[in-house]
Amino acid sequence: MKKIIFTLAICIATLLTTTQCTGGYSFTGASIPPDAKTISIQNFPNYASLVNPQLSQILSDGMRNAFASQTSLSVVSYDGDLDIKGEITGYTMQPTAVTSNDQAAMNRLTITIKVKFVNTKDPNANFEQSFSRYREFSSQLNFSSIENSLVEEIVNELIEDVFNKSVVNW
Repeated sequence: MKKIIFTLAICIATLLTTTQCTGGYSFTGASIPPDAKTISIQNFPNYASLVNPQLSQILSDGMRNAFASQTSLSVVSYDGDLDIKGEITGYTMQPTAVTSNDQAAMNRLTITIKVKFVNTKDPNANFEQSFSRYREFSSQLNFSSIENSLVEEIVNELIEDVFNKSVVNW
């Protein structure tokens, strides 16, 4: 009987501690100040010399969706407790492997963004940084037929990088 009561007491204590801890933690590993309730994410204008016309919208919407789905923050239009502004600074394609005939065997699509993150609740977390990701693909492939999937993969990684830097502190 004492063993049952002891086990029950441990279970209740564990339950109380896990439900009472409402600090800035989520199951995604995000560490957000408890008093931060909102995040504003501005559209990322495209200043790259080579422009993908959909990239700005894909990146901006993806960033908003990531923070909305992976945190308890409400996404607002402006003046959030956390604020992300950025721009697309690069969209380049270059050969990465050359055959003996001086032909490109592999190409690399690289997307670079510059991000300014402001945390009004913890100014020490503020940063301004560039992030860059790429995908290599065979030059035998028609770029226009694979461009959308390459962009999606790269954008997902960029969003993850920004998310981790801003609220996971990796």
